[in-house]
Amino acid sequence: MMEVVRLDAASAPCWPRPCVAVGNFDGVHRGHQALLASAVSAAAARAGTAVVLTFDPHPARVIAPEAAPTALMTLGQKAATLGRLGVHTMAVLPFTPEVAAASPEDFAARVLHRALGADAVVVGTNFRFGRGRAGDVGTLRRHGESLGFRVVEVAPVVMEGERVSSSRIRDALARGDAGAAAVLLGRPHCVEGRVVPGDGRGRAIGVPTANLQPANETLPAFGVYAAWCWPELAPAGTPAVVNIGRRPTFGGGAVSVEAHLLDFAGDLYGRAMGLSFVFRLRAERTFPGKDALIAQIQEDIRAARRVLAGAPPASPWDGL
Repeated sequence: MMEVVRLDAASAPCWPRPCVAVGNFDGVHRGHQALLASAVSAAAARAGTAVVLTFDPHPARVIAPEAAPTALMTLGQKAATLGRLGVHTMAVLPFTPEVAAASPEDFAARVLHRALGADAVVVGTNFRFGRGRAGDVGTLRRHGESLGFRVVEVAPVVMEGERVSSSRIRDALARGDAGAAAVLLGRPHCVEGRVVPGDGRGRAIGVPTANLQPANETLPAFGVYAAWCWPELAPAGTPAVVNIGRRPTFGGGAVSVEAHLLDFAGDLYGRAMGLSFVFRLRAERTFPGKDALIAQIQEDIRAARRVLAGAPPASPWDGL
């Protein structure tokens, strides 16, 4: 069972031989998965505990808030995904100005050694830590030698000539390229939230929709998508056509996420729901009237059925 703990001044090591993977792990993409596999393997080899040390909020929100990226995942999604990869514990360090100001030596001693009792620390080649990102893997090794933990360095995963990164995934989603994002993630990008009442326009034209109030910060670009839907994140997915945008045919307004579930009947109001985005069918656009919109929606449904033909994945995190 995945354990989530929040580190504070009173934290003390409580796990056997912790092998600690350090990072933000936003998206838990293929590059992260390689690093985590190394941590899980190293922990198993020494009958230890695979621990992830992550930060909340993202360090950029403290250091340079104007440039901070939107998060791909919620903390809960991150924990669930890490658990599926064999991680035993997710240790969340509140990232404060005091943490940002800590020297590499202080961070290694206070967090990795005293708070976590690290037996090993697993990081990527481009790992930086401490005030002003002054510490690197070499710095960490030197501190590890004096504090009693070893350091495992993991090379980046490269796809199509570039390192897999959370920023590449955000860029793909900003283009509406759900397929490219899924390749980098190792699964479709998932947005979770709760179904809230809408204005009833979809039902009025014979295409009822579930209006999702998303918990995720990062949404794909405006448009219409083929997606898998999980009401209450149930094990079996339901095919869906999802519109993200401002509904310009009806005069625009706030951004909405509306899912028309295919071959499904039921009341979803107030229930949790997840959407895994598979393919962008088209961009959002304005239609001259209701009949043209209905005709296009029917074509979107046919296209989504073609894209989603076959069995659904086992869960929003299938493919890890």
